[in-house]
Amino acid sequence: MTFDANNHDFERGLKNRREILGDAWVDRSLDRATNFNAEFQELITRFAWNEIWGRPGLEKKTRRAMVLAITMALGRWEEFELHVRAALAGGSPDTRLTPDELKEILIQTAIYAGVPAANTGFTHAQAILKEIGADIGYTLSPLQPDRTCHPGIGHERVTQSKPGLHYTLRPARNGQARQTIVLSHALGCDLTMWDRLANVLAAEFNVVCYDHRGHGSSDAPAQMYTMADLSDDAARLIRELDCGPVIWIGLSMGGMVGQELAIRYPELISKLVIANSTSAYPDAVREVWQQRIATVQANGIEVIADAVMERYFHAGFRAERPATVASFRRRLVTTDPEGYVGCCNAVGTVDTTARLPQVKVPTLVIAGELDQGAPVSMSETMVAQIPGAKLAVLAGASHLAVAEQPHAFIETVQQFLNG
Repeated sequence: MTFDANNHDFERGLKNRREILGDAWVDRSLDRATNFNAEFQELITRFAWNEIWGRPGLEKKTRRAMVLAITMALGRWEEFELHVRAALAGGSPDTRLTPDELKEILIQTAIYAGVPAANTGFTHAQAILKEIGADIGYTLSPLQPDRTCHPGIGHERVTQSKPGLHYTLRPARNGQARQTIVLSHALGCDLTMWDRLANVLAAEFNVVCYDHRGHGSSDAPAQMYTMADLSDDAARLIRELDCGPVIWIGLSMGGMVGQELAIRYPELISKLVIANSTSAYPDAVREVWQQRIATVQANGIEVIADAVMERYFHAGFRAERPATVASFRRRLVTTDPEGYVGCCNAVGTVDTTARLPQVKVPTLVIAGELDQGAPVSMSETMVAQIPGAKLAVLAGASHLAVAEQPHAFIETVQQFLNG
């Protein structure tokens, strides 16, 4: 049996150390080793960089974030600066952090380690960005705090035109938006229905979410609305933001608005996604909508809430995710009653089937396998009428497919956008 003189733990640790900190820093550190500290250098290389950094249980970028947070919390600013530099420009490119990722780490650490620590952390990090920003393609520029927004929500605004529509605008995080996407919600919901999808799409697109009239924080005129009214609302929102033509993604009522918008204002839409929706209801179902209006007018929304939840979510989801269902129920029962019945009239009288051949943009129709409110057959009708339209049926999804099957919904939308 031969003796292997190679210290594998040291060599593995050295490899990880170089991958994280970069060759230049590691070489300087090793070159400065003396008979006094060489054993310590061997120890940290073998223990910290192999025993800990060498564990495959966490990605190295995650370990970077942990080190930055801990050194900031402990006020170890020399070590913090070392790892900020390495995270931005040192080591292996696939382990680096972007300045925006670094910013998120500092902001989150402020909550758990205190604002003073974060304040100092930002000061150190910004000094480093001023020094090396040009090398990594990042420019520090003036920005007033009141001009910022929560990136997971966007800028919150209301249209200047009336009725006022409350909306959010998430600017593309890459700074170079491919286009603007408008997300249009279902009856009895609001723009928060789209939060998960909106934040995914905002990586590359400007994303606008809005509350329909009669919903959320938008105005609720006391009248019966038509789908033409709702499409007019959408058109003036797009024009006021000067962001057209847009990619329109609408679910249920939002999908009906998208159809009407593509027919009446074709210059404002470049792609269309219609999810869990229909182009018309049979006469018997139209009568059911009128009965719902009468019931809400007489007794309020609370009396229909449980029945609506049963149509929005299948039994298995309701049993497994009661908190999610309860949240949508609260949103429904707090919707303005006059706005709700106004939109019920628009939904119940929707009628675009015969006009769908006028839709000339690439169109994806998404259906839920278990959807009772808008069965797959209704989606098949729309696909048959819209030239070139594609159909995707999501397994295990009922009416609010974006909430029940978010990953499948997001993947389906992304494939359509990238295709």
